[in-house]
Amino acid sequence: MKLVTAIIKPFRLDDVRNALSEVGVSGMTVTEVKGFGRQRGHTELYRGAEYVVDFLPKSKIEIAVADDMVEQAIEAITNAARTGKVGDGKIFVTSIEQALRIRTGEFGDNAL
Repeated sequence: MKLVTAIIKPFRLDDVRNALSEVGVSGMTVTEVKGFGRQRGHTELYRGAEYVVDFLPKSKIEIAVADDMVEQAIEAITNAARTGKVGDGKIFVTSIEQALRIRTGEFGDNAL
């Protein structure tokens, strides 16, 4: 089992959710986060005053998938989230040692 974590632009969230549903991902956790990478934020003008926006709004998606679904999930996220501009995001894949569904007590892939 793997945990796929994607940091994407918030307006691409619905597209990514639909793409993941099409490949068979049944659940996900979404968190509104702020951060920056190479884009380093930007400056904005508000009521005549210029200020720096260091942390940009992003959406963090976390999905737990079986090992054989990882590549499909990554491809779905990449295709749906890509705009071709700086700040499209990142995808991280980490191993899950164990998963347990609290309601039924199922372990491993059955818990997903």
